[in-house]
Amino acid sequence: MLYRFEVENFSSIRDHQVIDLVVASNVPDPEGRYAPIFPGSELRAPKVVSIYGANASGKTTLLRALGFLITFARDSHHRTTPGFLCEGFSDLASRSRPIKLAVEFGDAMNLSKEVAEAIEAGSDVEYGVCRYELEIEVVDGRPERVLTEALRQKPNGQGKWQRVFERDAEGKVKDSRSFSMSGFQHLLNTLRPNVSVLSSFALFQHPTSMLFVQKAQRFMFQLGPSPASQDLPVISYLGQTPTMVEQLNRELSRIDVGVEGMRFQETSNGLVPMFKHSGLNQELPWHQESHGTQSFIKMFPLISLALAQGGICLIDELDAAIHPLILPQLVGWFHDTNERNPHDAQLWFTCHSASLLDDLTKEEVVICEKDRGGRTTAHSLMDVKVRRDENLYRKYLSGAYGGVPQLG
Repeated sequence: MLYRFEVENFSSIRDHQVIDLVVASNVPDPEGRYAPIFPGSELRAPKVVSIYGANASGKTTLLRALGFLITFARDSHHRTTPGFLCEGFSDLASRSRPIKLAVEFGDAMNLSKEVAEAIEAGSDVEYGVCRYELEIEVVDGRPERVLTEALRQKPNGQGKWQRVFERDAEGKVKDSRSFSMSGFQHLLNTLRPNVSVLSSFALFQHPTSMLFVQKAQRFMFQLGPSPASQDLPVISYLGQTPTMVEQLNRELSRIDVGVEGMRFQETSNGLVPMFKHSGLNQELPWHQESHGTQSFIKMFPLISLALAQGGICLIDELDAAIHPLILPQLVGWFHDTNERNPHDAQLWFTCHSASLLDDLTKEEVVICEKDRGGRTTAHSLMDVKVRRDENLYRKYLSGAYGGVPQLG
């Protein structure tokens, strides 16, 4: 369970921002909205994290920063060009300040192949919290190289952070008992300055690196508008995954009241989705379906896989494709521990639909704002004085929490 995210000098986020999602043990939870940070922990984190704010307040930037950190850790070995796919804040001082990112999450301690096998067999293992952090050097406004990269752990979430591995600006790596470099020292000779230790070492079968990269693969992203160019990969995936199509068909009528079902038809151009609508004699092809239905279909595999695996799903503008009356049901899938979400998957999303706040608690709401200097700040409603019985919808629209447009 991801419970803390830190970001500094990333796009519109100039100053150090901390999203701390820890829910105290005395907060009631009759609906199962929160999950232990790790098995046996008294501290919990919300399974739903909504991000509100005015247009251009930095909501998407916050999700992109988290997405960048995860993809850097797991996928950066694919990079073939110098630099990084990110940028710092645009003022003069920030052109020479490092980009800093960190995330904290619950996990097994001293992760190894043996520990992973014990978890799979249902045996007891030691749990705690981990912290992955990254610092990138910025020179004349351009991200150039990794200054520091580290993975640390706290058994049972207590005591001081213990090193799993630490990397410095010269590419030297300090290992540990759970991240042994024995037999892998030669990898330091090819560790590139814009590639993570985890992704680079996993490529060469380093056991612990592979396990963390596999965990990072449970992050699902849909950040920013989904262009038509992304239709083909989703269509291809669904065409090869009939069980996913069966799940999708059970939900489609909730999103588009006219759709009775979707099937795939083989054509000279490959598989084409066809939609059966009530009252129509002919099926409609993909390009004639509504934008909202298409958007929902493209995000559905991400949500479904996250729920099935216990992953984390990041979706920008979730409400752009979903009617306000349907949104609470979709978000509620992540609250449903008994059927929909047995593995405590987590959903992070940006949203403008204020009516959804009637179905959320303060622990599930993050507010983004941007000042006149173009600087984004972010805070959880847990960071401000909000009564348990407060009407979040009305108070948010009144401007009490910030994050609403200033009109006039």
